[in-house]
Amino acid sequence: MREVHRIAEGDNGVFQKPPAIRVGVIGAGTISQSVHLTSLRRAGFEIPVVCDLSPSRAAGAASAVGAQPLSDPAAVLAADVDAVLLATPGSHAQLAEAAILAGKHVLAEKPLAFTVREVDALDRLADEAGVIAQVGYMKMFDPLVDVAAARIAELRETRLVRVTVAHPADDPQVSHLRMGPPPEDADPAVIADAIEYDRARAAAALPGASPELLSYYTDVLNGSVIHEISLLRALNLPLPQQWSARTVTPLGGAEPASLLATAQVAHAAYALSWNWLPQYPEYDEELTVLAANGRIEFHLAKPYVLEARSRLRSMRHEGELRQDTDFTAGHETGFLRQLDAFGEAIRTGTSNRAAFAGARDDIVQLQLIAQAVAAAAGSPVSTEVRS
Repeated sequence: MREVHRIAEGDNGVFQKPPAIRVGVIGAGTISQSVHLTSLRRAGFEIPVVCDLSPSRAAGAASAVGAQPLSDPAAVLAADVDAVLLATPGSHAQLAEAAILAGKHVLAEKPLAFTVREVDALDRLADEAGVIAQVGYMKMFDPLVDVAAARIAELRETRLVRVTVAHPADDPQVSHLRMGPPPEDADPAVIADAIEYDRARAAAALPGASPELLSYYTDVLNGSVIHEISLLRALNLPLPQQWSARTVTPLGGAEPASLLATAQVAHAAYALSWNWLPQYPEYDEELTVLAANGRIEFHLAKPYVLEARSRLRSMRHEGELRQDTDFTAGHETGFLRQLDAFGEAIRTGTSNRAAFAGARDDIVQLQLIAQAVAAAAGSPVSTEVRS
């Protein structure tokens, strides 16, 4: 591994800029093409190689950033790179393990893994290897998160924490990218193996669950709702110990089922509403906190849009005196700032708020929600041992 942890002092006593961190990108799909490749360059990383199971997609994405195209992740891990960004579909546990064993720092898109055991093992492995291991929770690095957390901390007698998501189909979110249809030259056997691995890990996470619930756990809960859980953590809001939950549209239907999950923490009600709205014009997410002395409304930036900005409104009152404050920040998104944090962690050898260990809490919450969905449907299931 090249030395990238310290800023070295030259012979003339002037501190020299450290070498750029070289990142191999594994997975050249929508999120990489729309956000990651551009953001990596803006954050000052070098991109020597871009890998995708589809050789044609790898070639197109690599050409756009002047990188070498590859179609085998093992070749990326053998290349002269300091770190890897994992942006493939499904669980990233196997690739993360291989990258850590190869001595590479890892930024893995969510979900990191589907089981607590895998996360614990990966966290230990990264610690033993002395590499930085970070999950792609870009909402944790939104420019307004720290402001929102500070305002929430000032609230008294919180009574409601509500997260509402309107999730459209892909086209309303990514049509502006003009990416065209996905290529079909990836090895189907490799894809089939990955799908089977995900199914087996989901079954280990939720013993006795139906195929429909396992798909919901992997695709919706770990594919989207996990961001809401990580956002609660970033805002220092306590996580529930138990959820009640049900799908409000059919589980296992032709489209993803919408979800309503509720819980109670102390004297505060939690409500998480995730809604599949395929024709909705854009992804929309709002977190509201209601308390005796005020209210917070946090509207998160849209994904797949560079320079999209979040909005925060803080409403406070003391007696008859009321103060409403609206916050916006610059055009640097959480996607870009998570890369800044990744680079800083590599150079200083210290982890950040999106370290692998936190993913354990998120998976526990998703398993509790899945368990509650099963109970509401009259088909109770277990969750994996979390001790």
